Formats: sequence, C-alpha cells, structure tokens
Amino acid sequence: MDIATIVGAIAGLLVIVIAIAIGGDFGSFINVPSLLIVVGGGLSVTVMRFPISNVLSALALGTSVAFKNRKDTPKDKIDKLVELADLVRKSGPLALENAEIDDPILKKGAQMVADGYEEEVLIGMLELERDLYLQRLDEAARIYKQFGDAAPAFGMIGTLVGLVQMLSTMDDPAAIGPSMAVALLTTLYGAVLSNAIALPISDKLATKAKLEEVNQTLSIDGITHLRANRAPQLIKEMLLAYLPEKERQIAQMEMAAA
Repeated sequence: MDIATIVGAIAGLLVIVIAIAIGGDFGSFINVPSLLIVVGGGLSVTVMRFPISNVLSALALGTSVAFKNRKDTPKDKIDKLVELADLVRKSGPLALENAEIDDPILKKGAQMVADGYEEEVLIGMLELERDLYLQRLDEAARIYKQFGDAAPAFGMIGTLVGLVQMLSTMDDPAAIGPSMAVALLTTLYGAVLSNAIALPISDKLATKAKLEEVNQTLSIDGITHLRANRAPQLIKEMLLAYLPEKERQIAQMEMAAA
C-alpha cells in the first residue's frame, strides 16, 4: 500500500471539501451537466487517441501503481539474489524451484535457471518481458497525462457553454443561476480532476517506469550471474553499482567489516 499517495489524495480533496463547507452549501457545488462535460469529454478525447482496451488497462494499472504500489528497492533485490546464489552453491540450481520469491521477473528467471535455459535465451526472454512492462507503464502514464490535459480544456468548454446559456436567457432571471453554475463548476471540476487525480497518477507511473527499469535490469544481471554459479559475495559486489552512492558506500563498508 502506497501511503504517500493515499495521504496526498485525501489531504488535497479534504482541503477543497473543507473550503466548500466553510464557505456555504456543499450541494451547490454538485452539478451533473458540468461533470458530464468534463468527465465525458475528457474520456472521449482520450479514447480517440488510444484504443479503448488500452485505456481500460491503463486505468487499472494506474490505480494499482498509485495505491497498491509495492516498493522493491535495489538493495532488497541484491540481498535476495545473494540468498539465491547461496542456495545454488549449497543445493544446486534445482533448489531454485522451491525458493520463495515474490518478485515476478526474479521468480521467472530463477525458474529458467533451474530448467537449464541457455544464457542467450534467458536474457532475451527476460529483457523482452521487462521492455513490454515498461512500455505498458509508459502508455498508461501518457493516457493519464492526456486525460489530465483534456479535463481543464473541457472545463473551459463547459464554461463557454454556460456563458452562452446565461446570455441567451438574460430575460429569465430563474435560468441565469443554473447556467452560471455550469459555467463555473466545469472549470472547477476540470482543474480538480486534472491536478488532484490524473496528472499525479501520470507522474507516479512515469516514476514507477524509471524505478522498474533499474530494478528489472538488476534482476536480469543477477540471474545471469546466478546461472554462471558465481559466488554470492562476488554477485553482491558486482551489483552494488545499481545502488545510490550513499547506500553503496554503506554496503561496501558492511562487506569490508564482514
């Protein structure tokens, strides 16, 4: 569970709700036509640019990454690879079949080592899986970015629609209020959906893609060392380059003290 995303989303929306509650009637800020213009229009334009199946997949992936993001650090992966290397040294590659591995690509790679795949085949399959996953993350980020860009635009369109309705009914005072509500609330809905939901999730997906590129490349390198039956400490030393400078120095000092 990604606490930062949940806290940020709740805090951002709560500030808006509190400001509305303090300033007046909350019900006056609910307008179905305005919501239809912003959400319906934003989704329609997004579906025009991307296949609908990709949009649905991106919505699910974005929600998963934003709120259920499992944080695997490079250090965690290195420690796991050292543990697996030690297991291979003691019991042979077949012992990897029963090893407890949570990371999908690391688990698949370990199984391929246990099955005796050639190094070229192993690397090719794992790199393909990594690249396809990164491609899905990148496309999901672009889809959320598209919706985040479209929502304020349709908010402005709704504002123009509301102003036209208002100006065309100036002789009817009862119709001015609802038209003005459409004019103003579409802009509000567009801004909130874009800046509080769509764009933050897009950035989260882009950040996830960068982290996964490092993590999965580390896993693939580690699996090739595992297949070559290299010593656990040698594998750890070779993979320390993936760590940030400060963590790398700490890990090197720990190795020197061991």
